[in-house]
Amino acid sequence: MKSICVVGTGYVGLVTGTCLADFGNSVICVDVIQEKIDSLKNGEIPFYEPGLVEMVSRNAASGRLTFSTSLKESVKKCEVIFIAVGTPSDDSGHADLSYVKNVAVEIGQEMNGYKVVVTKSTVPTGTGALVAKLIKQSQSEPHEFDVVSNPEFLREGSAIEDFMRPDRIIIGTESPRAMDVISEVYEPLYLLETPIVKTDVATAEMIKYASNAFLATKISYINEMANICELVGADVNVVAHGMGLDKRIGPKFLHAGAGFGGSCFPKDTKALVHFGGQAGYKPRIIQAVIDVNEERRVHVARLISNALGGDLAGKTVGILGLSFKPNTDDIRDAPALAIAEILIRQGATVKAFDPVCGALAKAEMPSLEIVDSINGTAEGADILVLMTEWNEFRDLDFPGIAKIMKSPKFVDCRNVYEPRKIRELGFENHSIGRP
Repeated sequence: MKSICVVGTGYVGLVTGTCLADFGNSVICVDVIQEKIDSLKNGEIPFYEPGLVEMVSRNAASGRLTFSTSLKESVKKCEVIFIAVGTPSDDSGHADLSYVKNVAVEIGQEMNGYKVVVTKSTVPTGTGALVAKLIKQSQSEPHEFDVVSNPEFLREGSAIEDFMRPDRIIIGTESPRAMDVISEVYEPLYLLETPIVKTDVATAEMIKYASNAFLATKISYINEMANICELVGADVNVVAHGMGLDKRIGPKFLHAGAGFGGSCFPKDTKALVHFGGQAGYKPRIIQAVIDVNEERRVHVARLISNALGGDLAGKTVGILGLSFKPNTDDIRDAPALAIAEILIRQGATVKAFDPVCGALAKAEMPSLEIVDSINGTAEGADILVLMTEWNEFRDLDFPGIAKIMKSPKFVDCRNVYEPRKIRELGFENHSIGRP
């Protein structure tokens, strides 16, 4: 069992700390925000993630998982320190490393013996070397330490499963001693025969960006195919299925829609373009991925507008789903909000229902009308738009909905429904990349 400090209780930090405690380690999760730590001590989780409340409660009750605002005390108590603070994009698209730098300096100041400092946050290649430099410069007296890159690959909505049964673990360090320490932390995954990729810090950092950029590329690619399918009368769902059967391609992330959002793909693709450019190469494919994704919001808004005759003044649009994907309350860079904003600017009234993030969306966009049910969204609407494929929206009562709408028009931005069946129920149906 290792004594571990996880700095940052956001999505990555809290999931990481909780799962490491479930492995049997003694974990302290640290955050500078007192209110957040107080809430966590009371079992209140600051975001929605299936299964996390129960896991936090179980490990806190066992004493393996504790919460603190004191990084100073936690550093002194722990041998392994995970940095899991935010690295948001700045105005240039570069990853803002100010939180990482501040933590590195404080770790250096409080060291009282050998420590393994692990960057869990998504950081540009070269950050590990910067963290090591800052720690060394900040030490009040010399202590040995090593820096490890251990990028996370957690999908919102299935993060616990991703941590407990990952596709792979990436451990980047030039130190055999640190490699042994982190290997021991992940010993339960060795028993599951999880592939472990052992490499240097810079390569581990790059693996994270390369992985996310490739997945984002698949999404933008299939959305481009959807655009062409709409023009030539092909069905992008069948196209994607036919492509995905090729084992070299695979079926995942080939779902045409409104584009990618969330906290990772938009931020990481922009950061890769930025630090690639700083290194002397402009990633043209990744820039095109970003451009296609930004255009998707305009494309879908135009689809909705055209379905209403091109004039949105006085029209009411009902939107089902606001989070960027189901099973999360994350609205960061959510396509639904971007599209709603375009529609509102063009004169529409937009009302929406989401099972978990309505209040968050209202705070982000006050002009959005939030309702508390599917029927509330459909009532009086000129058109109903499915934006996020929550399970609640996979079996809609179309005959009942038709009775309370102004006009039975439906836009399926996730291609959940078979268009023919929706038309047979009396709706004018519009979807993505399908006739």
